[in-house]
Amino acid sequence: MSFKDLNLSPDILRGVVSAGYTDPTPIQLRAIPVVLSGRDLIASAQTGTGKTAAFALPILSRLGAHGRAPRVLILEPTRELAAQVETAFRDFARHTDIRTVALFGGVGYGAQRNELKRGVDVISATPGRLMDYIKGGELSLNTIEILVLDEVDRMLDMGFLPVVKDIIARCPKGRQTLFFSATVPPEIAAVASFALKNPDRVECGVNRSVNQSVNHALYPVAWAQKFDLLVALLEKTDFQSVLVFSRTKHGADKIATRLKAAKHTVAVLHANRSQNQRIEALAGFKSGKYEIMVATDIAARGIDVAGVTHVINYDVPENPEDYVHRIGRTGRAMAVGDAFTLVSPENADDIRDIQRFIGAKIPELRLEGFPYQPFVMNPSYPKKGQNQRGGGGNRGGGGQRPAQGRSGGQQGGGGGQRPAGQGQGQPKRQGGGQGGQGGGGGGGRPSGGGGGDWRSRR
Repeated sequence: MSFKDLNLSPDILRGVVSAGYTDPTPIQLRAIPVVLSGRDLIASAQTGTGKTAAFALPILSRLGAHGRAPRVLILEPTRELAAQVETAFRDFARHTDIRTVALFGGVGYGAQRNELKRGVDVISATPGRLMDYIKGGELSLNTIEILVLDEVDRMLDMGFLPVVKDIIARCPKGRQTLFFSATVPPEIAAVASFALKNPDRVECGVNRSVNQSVNHALYPVAWAQKFDLLVALLEKTDFQSVLVFSRTKHGADKIATRLKAAKHTVAVLHANRSQNQRIEALAGFKSGKYEIMVATDIAARGIDVAGVTHVINYDVPENPEDYVHRIGRTGRAMAVGDAFTLVSPENADDIRDIQRFIGAKIPELRLEGFPYQPFVMNPSYPKKGQNQRGGGGNRGGGGQRPAQGRSGGQQGGGGGQRPAGQGQGQPKRQGGGQGGQGGGGGGGRPSGGGGGDWRSRR
């Protein structure tokens, strides 16, 4: 089935063609008819499967021409997502006179206020900045016909539930309400019970699964050698663009500083960066000005960059769900991507949680020629109940959460295996060196059951 078969308006179909879209994805095929029908919807799909177009295209088709007051409100958890969704709507509506605006903090009110005064049909906003305009008497929601809560699970994680409830209560009761999310945790039911009316449900893909086009693996390494291994992986991997994740803002800054010293072009994205810095970082990463982006989890779902060939988890994510979201930044739109996670003995519990969450063991690899130190707990690592500031380690960059009495597995995975997966971003060298303490020797690709057993304490 093509987009022409989905009953989209002719002008929006022209926008689809201009945007370079060819065939609809599964979430688009299933969600677009529901949105066009006017029914409420709860939709979930893996990251990178085209959720934005799944609600943007039918909404724009229903709007028709430019009106006098806002008719569509999309709530987003981050500035980046609010800006990107507004851009998507504007691109799809390029052959219409529909007007859009993005409202988010970190920038002045002037330009946004001027757009509101000129009249807009679609508002893409973060909850905080939206409420600023509402409480200031500059914006009313009583003309909203369609309300979209995008990345609902992330919004709830970030503590937006009270303000989201307030915003929903200010919208007309007869509106259409759409929930879109990568996961649908039980907490969403608390919002859905009063926000939606007999919603249809659309689920595409397994929420806990890793995108099949992503080859992911663990790289066990002593905590003090994490940054050295990161640099070595970058040297031995053919990549186009790399997204490096740190748990903390301080850690992200430290990693970026050290990568710049190693002659890499690096951008940084986290909540402490000004809006202009965030915009410049994203634009530079998209254009290729920066080959590496170092980011925190707050930006994990705010990055929509085509062609990210590699994701590297410098720090193991705190929540198993974030592992899926992080590595979903590569392998988008069915392209092949690679994701590496640098893991130390302190991360044993985290890795067990992730593998339990995705229902599979993650293969382990060793980088040929790297001077590995013994894979043992760092004696200076914070003990249970102690806080650790990000940026950690003798030579590390990013922060980790307290060890809480963990003990790590032995270093596993066959030696000399190549660091990247298939397709684009293949490594420059591969070999067949000796195996790790817990794995056999020999080169080759990792298998689904490879690596040490992180579920057992050793």
